[in-house]
Amino acid sequence: MAVKTIAQKLEQLYKLQTIDSRLDQLRAVRGELPMEVSDLEDELIGLNTRLANFTTETETFNEQIVANREQIRTSTEAIRKYKVQLNEVKNNREFDALNKEVEIQDLTIQAAEKKIGEVEKSIVLKGDLISEVQTRLDEREKDLENKKKELKEITAETEKEEAAIITEREKSKESIDEKLIKAYDRIRANFRNGIAVAPILRAACGGCFAKVPPQLQSDIRQSKKIVICEACGRIQIDARMAGIEDHVEEEEAKPKRRAVRKK
Repeated sequence: MAVKTIAQKLEQLYKLQTIDSRLDQLRAVRGELPMEVSDLEDELIGLNTRLANFTTETETFNEQIVANREQIRTSTEAIRKYKVQLNEVKNNREFDALNKEVEIQDLTIQAAEKKIGEVEKSIVLKGDLISEVQTRLDEREKDLENKKKELKEITAETEKEEAAIITEREKSKESIDEKLIKAYDRIRANFRNGIAVAPILRAACGGCFAKVPPQLQSDIRQSKKIVICEACGRIQIDARMAGIEDHVEEEEAKPKRRAVRKK
C-alpha cells in the first residue's frame, strides 16, 4: 500500500467531516426530542423511586399502628387481671403495688393511643404526597409516550437516509489511519456543531474565526503537515481543499496595486 501524503490524509478527513455534517444536519431534524425523552425517562425513574419510598414508609406506619394496638390490648388485659387481684389483696403493700401496675399500664395505653394518632396523621400526609407523585407520574408517562411517538415518526422519515450516510461514513473511515480517526473524533466531540476540520477563510480559522499567523497559513496551503488551530484545537485545511474560493489574497493585493498607480 502506497504511503499517503499529508494532503491526501487531510482530504480524506475533510470528506469524513462533510459526511458527519450531513448526518448531524439530518439528526438535527429531531431537535431536542431525544434529550427530552431521556430527561423524561430520568424523571420517571426518580418519581417511581419516591413513590416506592413513600409506600414503604406507609407500610412501616401501618406496622407501627398494629404494634401499638397490640400493646393497648396487652395492657388492657393486664389491667383487668390487676383489678381482679386487687379484690384479693391482704395488705396495703400489695394494694399499692397493684395500683402502681395499673397506673403504669394506663400510661402505656395513653402513649400507644397518642402514637397511633400521630402515625395516622403521618399516613394521611404521606397519602397526599403519594397522590401528588402518582398524578405527576401519570402525566409524565403520558408526556413520554407522546414524545416517543413523535420521535419515532420523525426517525422513521429519515432512518433510510441516515443508514445510507452511516454506511458511507464507515466506508470513508476505512481509508483513514486509526490514530487520525481517534484524534478527529476527540476534537469533534468538543464542539456542539461537530466541526473538527475547518478551512482557513480570510486568514482566519473557519471554526473559531481566530486569526492565523502568515507562516501557519503558508504551511496549511502547502499541506506538508497537519496544523491544529492554536485557539480552538480544530484541524485546519486550505479553503481550496474544501472547495471554497478564498479571495483574501486578492483583497490584500488591491491596496498595493493602487499604491503603484499613485507613484
